[in-house]
Amino acid sequence: MNRNTAALFCLALRFLICEGANPCCSEPCQNRGVCTAMASDTYECDCTRTGFYGPNCTTPEFLTRLKLTLKPSPNTVHHLLTHFKGFWNIVNSISFLRDAIMRYVLTSRSHMIDSPPTYNSDYDYKNWEAYSNLSYYTRSLPPVPKECPTPMGVAGKKELPDAKILAEKLLLRREFIPDPQGTSLMFAFFAQHFTHQFFKSDMKKGPAFTLAKGHGVDLNHVYGDNLERQHKLRLFKDGKLKHQILDGEMYPPTVKEVGVEMHYPPFVPESDRFAVGHEAFGLVPGLMMYATIWLREHNRVCDVLKEIHPNWDDERLFQTTRLILIGETIKIVIEDYVQHLSGYNFKLKFDPELLFNQRFQYQNRIASEFNTLYHWHPLMPDSFHIEEEDYSYKQFVFNNSVVTKHGISNLVESFSKQIAGRVAGGRNVPGAVMHVAIKSVENSRKMRYQSLNAYRKRFSMKPYSSFEDLTGEKEMAAVLEEMYGHVDAVELYPGLLVEKPRTDAIFGETMVEMGAPYSLKGLMGNPICSPEYWKPSTFGGSVGFDIINTASLQKLVCNNVRGPCPVASFYVPDIKDTGSMIINSSTSNSRSSDVNPTLILKKRTTEL
Repeated sequence: MNRNTAALFCLALRFLICEGANPCCSEPCQNRGVCTAMASDTYECDCTRTGFYGPNCTTPEFLTRLKLTLKPSPNTVHHLLTHFKGFWNIVNSISFLRDAIMRYVLTSRSHMIDSPPTYNSDYDYKNWEAYSNLSYYTRSLPPVPKECPTPMGVAGKKELPDAKILAEKLLLRREFIPDPQGTSLMFAFFAQHFTHQFFKSDMKKGPAFTLAKGHGVDLNHVYGDNLERQHKLRLFKDGKLKHQILDGEMYPPTVKEVGVEMHYPPFVPESDRFAVGHEAFGLVPGLMMYATIWLREHNRVCDVLKEIHPNWDDERLFQTTRLILIGETIKIVIEDYVQHLSGYNFKLKFDPELLFNQRFQYQNRIASEFNTLYHWHPLMPDSFHIEEEDYSYKQFVFNNSVVTKHGISNLVESFSKQIAGRVAGGRNVPGAVMHVAIKSVENSRKMRYQSLNAYRKRFSMKPYSSFEDLTGEKEMAAVLEEMYGHVDAVELYPGLLVEKPRTDAIFGETMVEMGAPYSLKGLMGNPICSPEYWKPSTFGGSVGFDIINTASLQKLVCNNVRGPCPVASFYVPDIKDTGSMIINSSTSNSRSSDVNPTLILKKRTTEL
């Protein structure tokens, strides 16, 4: 019995097996049709602008049928983009072809995200509160109705598996599985640093709420998320941020000096309590490394602007520099970060003008599902190799002395040399952060996420037909079947982590096809990408505009370290091609046994 037949069968026998349930529990409306429960256990599907019609929005219109016939599957597209390198080298060298393909990538992905926002965790129907209340994360799919026969609607068992047992059986690392795509720890820490400007759950209210005010790239993790914190971090001279000089290099100021709140346990000495925009970035040296690099870049750009605009006051220098750094961030994310994780041979391009003649809204709301899927803790290794030293988690967390002892250049080189873990495929979450994975499962249940298969359909993927179809193997599939009973009951977060990875890739299909639309909409929906902002005058003239348009991870590092510039890479470079790894390292084989995280690590890393 297929999925649609099962759903209709449940509805037909509602008085026998689904009595009293919301008729929308069985997800009868297909192809993004909206289900509304009516009287007498009936429902109505709104198929408006879906391209389908009929009682359940299952009959395609002529143009839709033609489009579906011609449209390749996401995996086919991925295969084309990650193979045939010679062909893509030609495309990348022809400007109008590259621009046309990039325009299609941006529009096809971004249009999958609802704008304006539609639902949140308290409202499964459109209303003004769900639209206007920015304290909520938005939702791509409404929550599962509370009146359903099972936690996932009508499929699966009446109770979900114990989160701790689920995590131990399917998520916990047995042995470190390196990412076959060659992702480095430089990428892993960038992902953590970059996303926590908009992933800031308000756990006092609950996981459905966010403390972030901007819902996008505003660099509040550099400048603070409110004016009071920003002012405490600012020098109020030449537009710069406060800093200290240690061994001839610039580092963040101390908490004692600036008086902002940071999350440090009592054992951290005052001299190592650095103060930056995000209160939790003292957690690990990888975060403080990036915080230091962006601090240096801000003050460097201020010097550049001061030289060409000697009459500008502190405020204008500060504000214009912030806009430039936002632009640098978006360019690096698209052309270095997303380029790496995509694995594409097609060369991605940051060019806001590609969208100026398109239907596009320059606004964004962060979705709770985006926050959930971005819990990429399998990236983390079993220990951290810096120069000739190896740090356990206990030695690494809340230890800013690692940053000053080794220096930014050596941290960049070491993190670029150490390989990260594979995210998809299951059983690769380090024991030290298992509590975060368990909490992610529990929070997802509080928000009543729909199933992995429901999200696959929402993002134009074929739902998995069996547990083996999902995992690509038999053993974990059997465990999933025992726990959930039906593949349509597999939860979103565990499903994303146990999903079979694409060939030689870090992620499975669902992670990429869900994550890319959220990411590109959030990046290109930034105000600086709009026609009103995207012009040289916004950034202090051609010099500031050029800083953005020539930005890269490598250039960011080289402009902000002393002496020879290390290779800064989101993938582990081939040592044969890079010589000593210095412009003008070794892979981890460690095991996850010996990990003994402290209580303070457990407390502070729940969100990170």
